[in-house]
Amino acid sequence: MKVTTTPIEGLLIVEPRIWPDDRGYFYESYNKKKYIDAGIDVDFVQDNQSSSSKGTLRGLHAQAPPFGQGKLVRVTQGRVIDVAVDIRKASPTYGQHFKIELSAENHLQFWIPEGFLHGFYTLEDDTVFAYKITNFYDKASEIGVKITDKSLGIDWGFPTDNVLLSSKDEVLPDFKDFVSPF
Repeated sequence: MKVTTTPIEGLLIVEPRIWPDDRGYFYESYNKKKYIDAGIDVDFVQDNQSSSSKGTLRGLHAQAPPFGQGKLVRVTQGRVIDVAVDIRKASPTYGQHFKIELSAENHLQFWIPEGFLHGFYTLEDDTVFAYKITNFYDKASEIGVKITDKSLGIDWGFPTDNVLLSSKDEVLPDFKDFVSPF
């Protein structure tokens, strides 16, 4: 597996080794020893999966300490634009984001440690998004920022003025009004 750093410290792109043949392909989607060797030495406690239609915009979410979560995300069917926003107050990249396209075809994985908001936009119908997390969900610890906040400078590749958001995401604050617990 190949691990690539990003311009934001802590965010990593993981490219697994694929063994294709005339039947299809095989790859290890997770091997604890290889991830530890790559610097991702965490204990995953839960696997989550969502399915979304084309044009779904989800996020930007995180959980506050002590329920903060690291996430190892990937797409098993379809494609997404995946985004992480640095909310670590002491970080030189506080408020900056990194985006990447994840797909069933490219098999890329994205490691997002605690201290980041996370969201994604689905580019295809029936997109299946899978992620391993390092802490259990705690409703009272939910935090987030409106995913359509223009001040974040996220180029989704389309106008976000009239997108449909979940009722939970509609009421999230803009980044200027967000107080980070990290």
